[in-house]
Amino acid sequence: MELSVPDREFMYSGHVACPGCGAAIAMRFVLKALGEKIIMVIPACCWSIIAGPYPMSTLRVPVLHTAFETGGSVASGIKAALEVRGDHETTVVTWAGDGGTFDIGFQALSGAVERNEDFIYICYDNEAYMNTGIQRSSSTPYGAWTTTTPGQDWKKMRKKNIVEALVAHRIRYAATANIAFPEDLINKVKKAKNMKGSRFIHIFSTCPTGWRVPSEMSIKIARMAVQTNIFPLYEVENGVEYTINYRPKGYLVKEYFKLQGRFSHLTEEDLDQIQEMVEEDWKLLLRKAGVFSGS
Repeated sequence: MELSVPDREFMYSGHVACPGCGAAIAMRFVLKALGEKIIMVIPACCWSIIAGPYPMSTLRVPVLHTAFETGGSVASGIKAALEVRGDHETTVVTWAGDGGTFDIGFQALSGAVERNEDFIYICYDNEAYMNTGIQRSSSTPYGAWTTTTPGQDWKKMRKKNIVEALVAHRIRYAATANIAFPEDLINKVKKAKNMKGSRFIHIFSTCPTGWRVPSEMSIKIARMAVQTNIFPLYEVENGVEYTINYRPKGYLVKEYFKLQGRFSHLTEEDLDQIQEMVEEDWKLLLRKAGVFSGS
């Protein structure tokens, strides 16, 4: 099947992302979907570095770099300023990592969404604080090694379900996306752009450096996250209308985990336990979407 991905590029070559960086791939697709009439807010994250120091930028759109915890509040202020100027066309987008979304930036995001501020918040999720040395975040999955969960002290808490946290706010639109499924990603960003109110997109973004995988495996790892139901593709409108976008045949999670160095310490018993967690979460999502788990 031919991919309907726009040809125009809004990223310059020569940026400083690591080889195979899922966050760079995600940004490329997102900008293709949004076009040039946007203002992008980037709190502290890997992309604060990738975008380049002022006055240089790897992006062909206006960018405002801001403090770690302020993605939701700064976007709210920019949108209010545009409205005062009579600009009702420019789309305001916050682009943040999991640390600035799940953790440090959650208060501002929650406040903005509760007010139904008119902007798109996009989280590229590489499942740790990668820019500052691979420390665990609340997005880090159960079982993962990080520099703050080393050795046998690997993370023993489940990953925070950020989409469900936003859905609880009755947000206008929330969706998951993945760099290995570009058409789905681009279609969801376009859909969000054509809406008003608060919109949230959670993008699974491989980090070869932090996940201990070869850079050429970046897309394969991302695809397997969907195929194993570890990262389902779905969307929720108005907090209640669930749509599952992809129904995988169901690979075992161990096929995904055993490719990554950050999980190399896990035993077969650990992997069996994680498989049960993934199946439990998938069945819960099916029920929310009104789908019987056996269908």
